[in-house]
Amino acid sequence: MLRRLALASAIAFSGLLAAPVIAQDASAAAAATQQTPVQVVQDITNKLDTAIAGQRDKLKNDKEKLIGVIDGVFLPHFDIDYASILVLGQHAREASPEQRSRFAKAFYNSITHRYAEGLLNYTRGRVKVLPFSGDLNDKRSIVRTQVAMDDGKLVSVDYAFRKSSNGDWKAYDVVIEGISYITNYRNQVDAEIKKDGIDKLINTLETQGAKAMDTLERDGKAAQ
Repeated sequence: MLRRLALASAIAFSGLLAAPVIAQDASAAAAATQQTPVQVVQDITNKLDTAIAGQRDKLKNDKEKLIGVIDGVFLPHFDIDYASILVLGQHAREASPEQRSRFAKAFYNSITHRYAEGLLNYTRGRVKVLPFSGDLNDKRSIVRTQVAMDDGKLVSVDYAFRKSSNGDWKAYDVVIEGISYITNYRNQVDAEIKKDGIDKLINTLETQGAKAMDTLERDGKAAQ
């Protein structure tokens, strides 16, 4: 099951966590304000195919370039600062602005480097954006998608959007087969902070990156 979800996880998590520390192109930001959440997700899937097609072999040997591709596609549409506050949960109130900023950046880097290579398996048609149902809610609107696996099975990947203070829609949570990224990592982060403190967690994420995420998830599953 976990192996079958690898591609879906790569697309979902790399999509959700766009770096807050890279300057955003003004024209891209302006375009984002004119899009509905469904249009945002559809735009990302189209741009991802264009960005990866024809250079998979090159990207396999240049991970930093691959990360740059991810940033370029997803950056205008995701709110990592808000997402990281939700992941920190009650600890966000206890953390200083500097700690929150460091955590957001370190958490982003860890997740992106962990799942980036999985995006190289992405091809056009992998993601089907489903029709939106219900009314748009400024605080939480869900865009539902399906990711096709190599075996033909479909994995549900849903994105939660909120309207930012600028009036544009930003994704902040992703739910894979009913499992929320926010809830999943909040529980694990909470346990680590209670055990060792937020500074140690941040330092571990900064120095170990993707390996730290593997340990975090392994410890979380062992505690269940």
